[in-house]
Amino acid sequence: MSKAYLSAGAYLPHESPMVLVEDVIEVTEESAHCRVVVSASGVVAPFLNEQGDLPSWFALEMMAQTIGVWSGWHGQQNGTVSPGVGLLLGSRAFRCEQPILASGSVLDIRVTLLMKDERLGSFDTEICIGEHQIATARLNTYQPDEQEINQLFATGETE
Repeated sequence: MSKAYLSAGAYLPHESPMVLVEDVIEVTEESAHCRVVVSASGVVAPFLNEQGDLPSWFALEMMAQTIGVWSGWHGQQNGTVSPGVGLLLGSRAFRCEQPILASGSVLDIRVTLLMKDERLGSFDTEICIGEHQIATARLNTYQPDEQEINQLFATGETE
């Protein structure tokens, strides 16, 4: 039996046009699979170059957002109403074998949990076009608490 998922944006704290993944294919206890089509009519349209292609450095953000979908989906399953903010602390061994993600490409983004505690996580990630893996990375994430979020977004006002 397959699960019904909301759009990827429903699990992320982002608003359009910053949501870069479209469809949630599957979320499990330790993984997530999202998909996006490089298309002038899709979510990545604002970021396409003149030829209709997406620069490959967007791959890193799509990987991070798929982690966000994983986290947001699990949060909703546990009763959280709105998606929490997550931070990408860094990446290791990011590799993308293409300088651009060509117009019309269907990108399958998969993340696999390696380690997670209360607020830190580490994930192996990949992007494939068909059966061909075109990008990989290990991403480390952090989920700040409410006080840290307020400090991050403080306007610099003093009391």
